[in-house]
Amino acid sequence: MSSIFSSSSKTLSPSCSMPTSLSISPPKQTFSLSMMEENIETAQTIITKWDPSSSSYTKVTSLFQTNRKEGKEFIKSVKELRRAMHYLVVEHSTSTKLVLAQQLMQTAMKRLEKEFYQILSGNRDHLDPESISSRSSVGSSSFGEEDEVRSEEELELVGESITEVERVSAQAMSDLKSIAECMIGSGYGKECVKIYKIIRKSIIDEGLYHLGIERFSSSQILKMNWEALVGTIKTWLNAIRIAVKKLFTGERILCDHVFSASETIRESCFYEITKEGAINLFRLPELVAKSKKSPERIFQLMELYEAFSDIWPEIELIFSSQSTSAVRLQALSSTLKLRDSIHSILSEFESTVQKDSSKIVVSGGGVHPMTLSVIDYISSLANHSGVLCDVLAQYPRSGSLPLQESLLESLTSSEQDAVSVHLAWLILVLLCKLDSKAELYKDVSLSYLFLANNLHFIVEKVRTTSLKYLLGEDWISKHTKKVHLYAANYETMAWTKVFSSLPDSKSSPLSSDLAKESFMRFNAAFEEAYRKQTSWIVQDGKLRDDLKVSIAKNLVPKYQEFYDANLAMLSENLELLVRFSPDDLGNYLSDLFHGTSKSSSATSSSSMPPKRCLPL
Repeated sequence: MSSIFSSSSKTLSPSCSMPTSLSISPPKQTFSLSMMEENIETAQTIITKWDPSSSSYTKVTSLFQTNRKEGKEFIKSVKELRRAMHYLVVEHSTSTKLVLAQQLMQTAMKRLEKEFYQILSGNRDHLDPESISSRSSVGSSSFGEEDEVRSEEELELVGESITEVERVSAQAMSDLKSIAECMIGSGYGKECVKIYKIIRKSIIDEGLYHLGIERFSSSQILKMNWEALVGTIKTWLNAIRIAVKKLFTGERILCDHVFSASETIRESCFYEITKEGAINLFRLPELVAKSKKSPERIFQLMELYEAFSDIWPEIELIFSSQSTSAVRLQALSSTLKLRDSIHSILSEFESTVQKDSSKIVVSGGGVHPMTLSVIDYISSLANHSGVLCDVLAQYPRSGSLPLQESLLESLTSSEQDAVSVHLAWLILVLLCKLDSKAELYKDVSLSYLFLANNLHFIVEKVRTTSLKYLLGEDWISKHTKKVHLYAANYETMAWTKVFSSLPDSKSSPLSSDLAKESFMRFNAAFEEAYRKQTSWIVQDGKLRDDLKVSIAKNLVPKYQEFYDANLAMLSENLELLVRFSPDDLGNYLSDLFHGTSKSSSATSSSSMPPKRCLPL
């Protein structure tokens, strides 16, 4: 320290007896010397009084906690002492007062170092980052420059507008700033910063510990079972906002305030305090992103990405300087790794659906397990459209295929963003795969029922989830029409034999033999259709009722006319020949599509296969 006070200036001659003008000190210089020496004597009084080594009382007592007004006087005296020393070094380097001043400065620095430590350690609760951040903001601290000189009277003026805790906190921050500026200005910044770093780092580390943040290696994450990893991610998601908005923000505000006199010191100090905890906090998502990739993990990755996106402006603001760039770069690296992993899982999911070659035939033409899992997955993806928008923007789909052009036609211009197109594409991949699975049914009418069931399930899922807002009403309308088309094809294929068993002229009576033959043909055809279709299934109640109503609407009136016209032509064996009355048909039709029959559902064949992957 003494080096800053060493003299490099010329030594003035102490002689006063020379008659020349050069040998006589100017009155102004003599007056200044007297003032400087008086300042030294004044400083000596208060510095000596609070010399930590002078008595047991001064050793354990805090000057600023005992008498803040005297503490401010102490700071003022040290500043005057420093000014006097600079003057003596330049103008009177041989003055005996200079040695005394140096000794007093060392004593004063010991006292201020002790005071700085006592204020920091004694006000941990009042200076915790969360409390500071709740009353201030980065770049706009409520404890501004004026706090350094705010008097006791000014604090009293605010009266009940601040709490006692806020009052103590404001005073502590003001005192710390005054001491720091005084020590740094006197060449003792290193001692001051060392104390600050030790105490404040322990507070940050303690805060992160209480938030549940642990230090994990890459191998630990890789070996962690899924349930444990989900718990770790949940803890991180709960902690990230508090850590950034409270812990790091609060520390940034306090550090900027205390060391406002030196940008270099405050940036270095803040980095040393937060770097270990912040880098460890921001590194976890990167480790998770590098772990095993599977479809179900994408949602945790998207939650991590979304949390980073939400908090990124604060991270950039808090860690904006060059000295804290390592922390900022770690956060950015984790964000990029998450984005890449999300896209990788999306691509793998699409490929898995396309390559599926399972030969599972769903009994009764019901909803296929693949339909359930894939559309549930896609609807869950839709809940993270903001993340998907960011991710897909970096990986645009290349090329233009006929199916892609058809896909865009199903979306209105307002829905043709990257997310909507991608999710619609995934559904299209599923629909085409379902077309190939429909071919596994031997009965073509059942294959159409299978397609109607599965597409209806998909449309309802879109209608009742976030997919509705991404794909739009046009998409829903067009695919609803496809459901109706599949249902109509099913009805035509499944009931053609029943309809054709009735004569074209329904109202004109037939001969007795022809009437008998027609009734018997109808009985056989209806029984076969009934036997098969009671084992078929339509899970959706509305679709099931619509199909029954449509069948009844077409069949019952036609049979009623035939029945009324030809019943009188039968003179014997009525119960054997006429097995169904028109009223019976409705009752029998009500049994359809519940999947209750044990008979085979794929016993007949047809030469007309279902259409594949109709244009969207």
